[in-house]
Amino acid sequence: MSFGTLLEAFLLGLLEGFTEFLPVSSTGHILLAGHFLGFESEGKVFEVVIQLGAILAIVVVYFQRFLQILLSLPTSPRSRNFVIGILIAFLPAAVIGAFAHGFIKSVLFETPVLICIMLILGGIVLLWVDTLKLRPVHDDAMAFPPLLALKIGFIQCLAMIPGVSRSGSTIVGGLLLGASKPAAAEFSFFLALPTMTGAFAYDLYKNRDALNSDDAMLIAVGFVAAFLAAITVVRGLIAFVSRHGYTPFGWWRIAVGGIGLVALALVG
Repeated sequence: MSFGTLLEAFLLGLLEGFTEFLPVSSTGHILLAGHFLGFESEGKVFEVVIQLGAILAIVVVYFQRFLQILLSLPTSPRSRNFVIGILIAFLPAAVIGAFAHGFIKSVLFETPVLICIMLILGGIVLLWVDTLKLRPVHDDAMAFPPLLALKIGFIQCLAMIPGVSRSGSTIVGGLLLGASKPAAAEFSFFLALPTMTGAFAYDLYKNRDALNSDDAMLIAVGFVAAFLAAITVVRGLIAFVSRHGYTPFGWWRIAVGGIGLVALALVG
């Protein structure tokens, strides 16, 4: 394995960590970057498994919150409502993802033009949402009703199309369904834990016979880079969104998608 390949894995890990919790589609970014770098991983396992680094970042940043929720489950209806809501929101992605896994990995992940188009369309949606005069009725992520959680869970399934963005779909869905910006972002963070862990475990299982020591090294490098980058983003995102909204991310998506389409037209 060359130093150049390890460097590519590290850079892609950083890109994953910086974009995972932003509404810009981390998968879309690393798939496009990997396409232009010529980076190949068996079954696209690298692109999915390094997301575990971002999951670990959530656990580290929110460790006290996690511990408090877990310890209070037997006595706190509020904590139980939150955990049940997260599990309800996770179910649609678990079911649909298992059935559509082959199509997602072999078709959608291999179509860079589609990724660019979805980046652009998602950017337009973010710009539109920021113009709406929304009046939130749910300002506490721990008190989301089960039906609201389920609706957000179905909306999250749109992110199975690379370029849509898991965090973007859940946050925008939450906003349109009456959640405040901080509550929608926080619920999205916690929903990432079962969703990304499930995707990681299922993908690793499906490709267990195809991985080798070189793949393990690349994944380890990408994992560490994703973890370090994601910690920075998780700590500052909610405050940034509360001040600036989602317009900056909308323009970023449009720019990346547009540049990607031009580059694909020029070099393929």
